Amino acid sequence: MPLVKVTRHFQITIPNSVRKSLNIAVGDYVELEEHQDEVVLKPVKMVPADQAYFHSKEWQAGETEADRDIAEGKVSGPFDNVEGLIKALES
Repeated sequence: MPLVKVTRHFQITIPNSVRKSLNIAVGDYVELEEHQDEVVLKPVKMVPADQAYFHSKEWQAGETEADRDIAEGKVSGPFDNVEGLIKALES
């Protein structure tokens, strides 16, 4: 377990290994809990509930795939009408 020092203004530095392990970046928030004689810091991601889906691994994997397809030119359209879209989907 890493040892950290309380510095001026009662600040501490979270060791790099812990930051990487918990995916903590500059500007992130941590929640502080006091348990008897211990202090527990928990990372908190501030994502609005109605946008949480966008940050899921599954959604991000789909975004990556879509970006790759666009970069490789694997796209169709734009279409002037629905018939053109249907024709492209059937081919």
